[in-house]
Amino acid sequence: MRVVVIGAGPAGVMAALRAAELGADTTLVTRGEFGGMAANDGPVPVRTLAHAARLIRGARQLGRYGIEAGMPRLDYGKLLARVREVAGEVRDHSGLRAQAEKLGVKIHDRVGPVRFVAPHAVQAEGGTRFEADRFIVCTGGMSRRLTVPGAELVATHSDAWELKSVPESMLVIGGGMTGLQVASIFHAFGCHMTVFQRGPRILPDEDEDIAVEVARQLRASGMVIHEGFGSIERFERAGAGTRMTFAKDGRRETAEAALALAAIGWAADTAGLCLDAAGVALDEHGFVKVDAHLATSVPHIFAAGDVTGRSVLVPPAVLDAHAAATNAVHGAGTRPSEQPIPMGGFTEPEYAHVGLTESEARRRHDIVVSRVEFRELVRHVIDGREDGFCKLIAERATGRILGCHVVGERAVEIVQAFAIAMAGGVTVGALARRSLAFPTYLGAVTRAAYRAAVQVDAALAAESAAGMLAEGV
Repeated sequence: MRVVVIGAGPAGVMAALRAAELGADTTLVTRGEFGGMAANDGPVPVRTLAHAARLIRGARQLGRYGIEAGMPRLDYGKLLARVREVAGEVRDHSGLRAQAEKLGVKIHDRVGPVRFVAPHAVQAEGGTRFEADRFIVCTGGMSRRLTVPGAELVATHSDAWELKSVPESMLVIGGGMTGLQVASIFHAFGCHMTVFQRGPRILPDEDEDIAVEVARQLRASGMVIHEGFGSIERFERAGAGTRMTFAKDGRRETAEAALALAAIGWAADTAGLCLDAAGVALDEHGFVKVDAHLATSVPHIFAAGDVTGRSVLVPPAVLDAHAAATNAVHGAGTRPSEQPIPMGGFTEPEYAHVGLTESEARRRHDIVVSRVEFRELVRHVIDGREDGFCKLIAERATGRILGCHVVGERAVEIVQAFAIAMAGGVTVGALARRSLAFPTYLGAVTRAAYRAAVQVDAALAAESAAGMLAEGV
């Protein structure tokens, strides 16, 4: 069986690896670089810039520890060079390309736009034609654009990474993960930052306590955040920058900055694919429509990753790609894994979650909730990173972990410990009894588990107390 995978981001690479692993004659075709958006315009460059922002913030703490040094100065050009260097190293040393080639995957990258010319054939910009029995579309997504007058004056997150210097001020429209990461990074670089969120709160998909705490800390750092600001009427040039006019309840206001940037969601990257030539249908939002087995409206064409709109994050995209490739080779029968996936944003403060929010859990279960403030934890105090908390949600009857939400230093790493516990069926009582190295950031894990266990089973909690003392907490 011949399989062609279109797109070489995380989903595309996984799909190609899985198809080849199952014995298919597999070809991977991509318009741009191997690694796709994640390596070149997503998590890798974002995390690199966020690390630079973290270093700047850390330098401001040196005086607390008796270290004398001047205030850091940012050379943004050198930082962008480092971003490109990191992206290159990730591509060169990830091992995934070598693994794919070892499995016999034929890789055609940087071929330009690829389009369907028939139900069983695609053609690259240069004229090369690829025919197959099965196709897996993994072309990813792109920033959704505003549609108001003057929207052409508004940048996207991709444009932000390509700036030649840090703007004096910025308006960020959209208080979700992408918008807040851009805002947090450039705020640390000295840009005066104003965030506009149309809904009642930033991070609308996160647990409400997380959204409230992130907003509090961002405002405390000097960032301006407008939630529920109304609707945008237009953008226009204003001197060397951009003016936004918006209105709410009949009252019109304006805001100006050197740069306006929109992060209002994600759209499928299907332009130029000519999916209609193969008969592939899109849903009402423009994403490739797939069934429970990731098959499109055409049985021999599957899709995975951002292009389907099921999720716009790497971990679920990879899981979907594994299922799509399995079904493409063996026939529909495998559904994507429904395991809880840890996710988080590299803002300042960091935030992360796995599983259900408190409101979701209360609707479905009888629950207990525990919360540990970071100021209570030794390692956080040592490092001067006391702002934040860890919130754990468990089922009262069984002690099963339903969700965890963390905001503050190392939030993403802390949440992953809970994700592993959830995958292994570890209860809060069992987790509270685990001995961990001291002092570490994972002290939040056993402390939160213990407080939840007290509410689930007092006898179990008493037994866990010895372990808590061994942790020094």
